[in-house]
Amino acid sequence: MTGSPDLWSRWGEFQKYNTRGMKGGEALILELNRIVYSSGIASPITSKRGLAARLRYLDSAAGREALKDQGVTPRTIRSWMRGNSKPSKANLERIDSAYWTRRRENLIRSGWLKRHLDNDGRGRRMEIYPVDQTQVPEARSRSNISQRSITVRYIWADLVDAWADQNADLVDEIWDDVISDLDSDYNAYAYVSSVGIGA
Repeated sequence: MTGSPDLWSRWGEFQKYNTRGMKGGEALILELNRIVYSSGIASPITSKRGLAARLRYLDSAAGREALKDQGVTPRTIRSWMRGNSKPSKANLERIDSAYWTRRRENLIRSGWLKRHLDNDGRGRRMEIYPVDQTQVPEARSRSNISQRSITVRYIWADLVDAWADQNADLVDEIWDDVISDLDSDYNAYAYVSSVGIGA
């Protein structure tokens, strides 16, 4: 990976003067989570439609295994699938957790997330929102940091793999690659408020 090995240290003591933000890699992880969650079943688990849709999605060997991993017994699963009983509030949370776990796994396994972000090699537009300096004394503020918008290509397969493996260090390296194309002061974007991916 390209980029600076001391990217984070160049900020000095981050948050010393009330700067608010997070590592760019953390922001990337949150944005990938948002994309996954926004692509799933929209109806809430508490609605009849939302519950039925999730149970249909989990009606497979892997889906039942995901429910078991949440602490649900096979007998209870069969009862729900047949419509013989309604889940308690605690079990609704277990069903929802099992659904999102399977959804995430399926998007990764099928390659959909990588293809979606790669966009046939065209990449995706990324908005980079700089750290919040509203509470920083003017003398200590970095006035040269503005919102940036760039088209990002070629990183998506590596990023999804690192995210899927929960490898935050590799995500940090990938973020370093992303911002190294900005300008000579790219290290100013080591920390950000958030990022947005047009996907």
